Amino acid sequence: MDVPAAIDTHHFRRVMGQFATGVTVVTTAVGPRLHGITVNSFSSVSLTPMLVAVCLDRGSMTLPLIAESGFFAVNILSHAQQEWANRFAGRGEPVPDDFEGLDHRRAVSGAPVLLHTLGWLDCRVSSHFEAGDHAIVLGETLACEVGESGDPLLFYRGHYGRVHH
Repeated sequence: MDVPAAIDTHHFRRVMGQFATGVTVVTTAVGPRLHGITVNSFSSVSLTPMLVAVCLDRGSMTLPLIAESGFFAVNILSHAQQEWANRFAGRGEPVPDDFEGLDHRRAVSGAPVLLHTLGWLDCRVSSHFEAGDHAIVLGETLACEVGESGDPLLFYRGHYGRVHH
């Protein structure tokens, strides 16, 4: 069997960009400190038990906070919430508090959930492991809720998009 030539990371990103993903904001809280990050690498894993996975850059500020708290929430964004995705990705107008001006509340775990999203899941970390430059965090769902209706915010070919239903 021939060994394929090394793949350029830019080429890999272009190929992966062909796969449309939803956009979420993953949140956690350590005491009074709330934190969130935009994540498009999110998936349902199992129904029994109800597990989800999020993939986070190992260098992110979020990963040690989730490890410390043991909890996280996943907030599913609508197309109308692109500004929120930018804010939690560090691309929006700088604000002293990422949650400033956003309606939110604490879920069962204490992690903040953003109101007016398409839905959210509140999770307890069940396991995590390193996978290259990212960590895969599995969470057991403690609570979840369907939110408002609307078109989901998608990420495709390096840009936000939408699907009409």
